[in-house]
Amino acid sequence: MKDSLFNTIYGRGLIGELKNIAQPPYLVVTMKDLWPLFQDQFDDNAIVHFVDTLEYEEICEQITTLTQFESVIGLGGGQAVDYAKMVAWKTHKPLYQAPTTIATNAVFGHRAGVRRDSVVKYVGYTEPKAVYIDYDVIQNGPKDLNRSGVCDVLCYHNSVFDWKYSSEVGKSEEKWPFNQELCDKATYYKQSIIDNLDEIYALSEKGIQILTEGLRWGGGAFHNAGWNPRHIEGSDHFLFYTLEYMTKKKFIHGQPVCLGIFVGSAMANNNADMMLDVIHKAGVDIRPEAMNLTWDEVIDAIKYEKEFVAKAGLWHTIVSDFEVTDEFCQEIKAKVVAKYNV
Repeated sequence: MKDSLFNTIYGRGLIGELKNIAQPPYLVVTMKDLWPLFQDQFDDNAIVHFVDTLEYEEICEQITTLTQFESVIGLGGGQAVDYAKMVAWKTHKPLYQAPTTIATNAVFGHRAGVRRDSVVKYVGYTEPKAVYIDYDVIQNGPKDLNRSGVCDVLCYHNSVFDWKYSSEVGKSEEKWPFNQELCDKATYYKQSIIDNLDEIYALSEKGIQILTEGLRWGGGAFHNAGWNPRHIEGSDHFLFYTLEYMTKKKFIHGQPVCLGIFVGSAMANNNADMMLDVIHKAGVDIRPEAMNLTWDEVIDAIKYEKEFVAKAGLWHTIVSDFEVTDEFCQEIKAKVVAKYNV
């Protein structure tokens, strides 16, 4: 199966070049706290919009009020690049993406991850002219945030298992029959992260490229497989969605997803201890207190996850069949506490 991936440029000093290539006047979609760090690299042709929502209806309404522009620049993390995708899709303007973190694969997705009543939905379709990965920006950014990007590649560990499992129990969707080739590719990129944890932890140029290429493949794989998410997302992300729905809190994407990787692997008896060790070595803190949560909130989400998955219409995974017990939840808690208190 042919991979069609976004044009991705690696280098230094890339942000300052955007004003020379984006058709003026250009709309810079970013976050209010980020703009002071980058505003000197743009000129008077910049029209700035600060993201304050990911709710679909609110975004659509805001787009109608924007000052006229000829191109769109997404500058920031997942929220900024997803909002920029929505603007480009709705206005048919060319898009240039400049992620300031590699914390998710959002910049490499054709669809925008928005919310409808706090439930994530992926809508739209747009391809950027290019995605610019600036080494200086990533290396000078929040290290914990960038390291957390491993979540959107390590999660292939769960998705491959979930897809094979659901196929074996006759619960895989007819339109998404199990595909070993896709699973092998996913496993390759997952292993590339595991084999290069030191480089990724250091955020060296090599580490940034390896992590970004894993995210790039996964972001494009949804569309390349005919809008099939089976090989790139499963029980790992479902716990994140459940937590977001139940608590209405905002998260650094990698933390709840990595927690979901561990919990889903434990449900499946799928090398959970190894994955917890990998997550810890990558520098991703999955303790509830690191996410402004309590253990009670996490345990409540683990217990409710099966019901949430069914209500949200998500696909069949180990979560759909696993019976959560108090003993299981306490074992999850004990292992996380022990790992991060070493």
